[in-house]
Amino acid sequence: MSVRIGSGRRTKVSAVGTVLVLGAGMVARPLVRYLLDLGGVRVIVADLDVERAQRLITDHPRGEARSLDAEDRGAMVSLVKDADVVVSILPPAYLQRVAELCVENGKHMVCTSYVDDALRALDAPAREAGVLILTELGLDPGIDHMSAISMIAREQEAGFKIVGFRSLCGALPAPAAADNPFRYKFSWNPRGVLTASKRPARYLENGQYVVIPGETLFEHYQLMEVENTGSFEYYPNHDAMCYRDIYGLGDVRTLYRGTLRYKGWCDTMKAIGRLGWLDEHHLEGVHGLRYMDVTAQLIGAPAGADLTQRVAERLGLASTSPVIARLSWLGILGDVIVPEGAETPLDALCALMVGRLAYSEGERDMVIMRHEIEVEHEGTCERVVATLVQHGGPGGDTAIARTVGLPAAIGVRLLLEGRLDLKGVHIPVTPEVYVPVLAELDGLGIRFTEHRQEL
Repeated sequence: MSVRIGSGRRTKVSAVGTVLVLGAGMVARPLVRYLLDLGGVRVIVADLDVERAQRLITDHPRGEARSLDAEDRGAMVSLVKDADVVVSILPPAYLQRVAELCVENGKHMVCTSYVDDALRALDAPAREAGVLILTELGLDPGIDHMSAISMIAREQEAGFKIVGFRSLCGALPAPAAADNPFRYKFSWNPRGVLTASKRPARYLENGQYVVIPGETLFEHYQLMEVENTGSFEYYPNHDAMCYRDIYGLGDVRTLYRGTLRYKGWCDTMKAIGRLGWLDEHHLEGVHGLRYMDVTAQLIGAPAGADLTQRVAERLGLASTSPVIARLSWLGILGDVIVPEGAETPLDALCALMVGRLAYSEGERDMVIMRHEIEVEHEGTCERVVATLVQHGGPGGDTAIARTVGLPAAIGVRLLLEGRLDLKGVHIPVTPEVYVPVLAELDGLGIRFTEHRQEL
């Protein structure tokens, strides 16, 4: 069944103010257009590429595009001072800098990035300044938190004990667009995808803690079917245990967060990592080399050796295996030249994958999010499964842009309307935030279907 968390009707708009959007990248358009649709809101979009910002604003009378180098503190301060709310969709490396400027200048902030220890340290200064820094308000993190905690609260209020919780998410090409050997295309920051591939993971499985080092992450994947969608594999994502207290799951026996991909991704990324292509150490003179030369250097293959065979031997695979075929298709065994600006293997890999794993005109992406909650009550055990599947529109907004940008935009609206009585650093796990945001998303067609089964 379709789960409608709220009425889905937008209340009468009373939002007034100036919003500064820092960044005009791949997920910015739905956010900016939503804010411009609020009749009393002025929107300034600032980006290093002012033409990209202007394309988001078009000729809207309440929109303005500005050129901004995020390294220019003086220019950033000037823009922040002119805003009531700042939205940062800049790379995470700039998150702390923007947050500090917002606290210093008494401005609220919304962003979609993960909160870290440095940002948490701003909680007390933000409270003293009367500022709300609302972070993790996108898709993952964002919709994952809000939908999960809404389900958990509902089950607990009904008298059920939560004994297991799994949450999975994937940003993928729609099946018709999954037409390359990787069955993957980039709909958000490519470097973010690749650096996430190196993070260690931690979760709880049947009462046992499991810790996965980053270098073996892709060895720990499982398979699953998503109803009416397809077959996928999933692997652990970062540290699930930090959400046990946040979600109110102190007695839970299983707690897992994972990433969804089409089949074949994990074996291929494991190979890429083992070959050294995810390394971020400086390689002297990498620019101008062929990708095959860099691969040979990374594995220590001598000049003139059969590189495909050497790579297969390093990986313990047959030279005719699907993984070797994918690596060859990607180009790391070929004679394409590493572009200027690439100083590390990861830099060079990003540049190659951006070109090879790109969406063509009119292709659609797909977002899948799935929660599985196991509950007990009076001797019975049930599994509650909630699934969100969103497709991008051909020639329109991508699914990832809508599911990342719209939650942040709704959070801005709540702030401008004075409906959030919060100060300090927060993620969206309080009813004050997640109830209205989920209700608004429901009205925009971003909703879960849900079913229960007895175990």
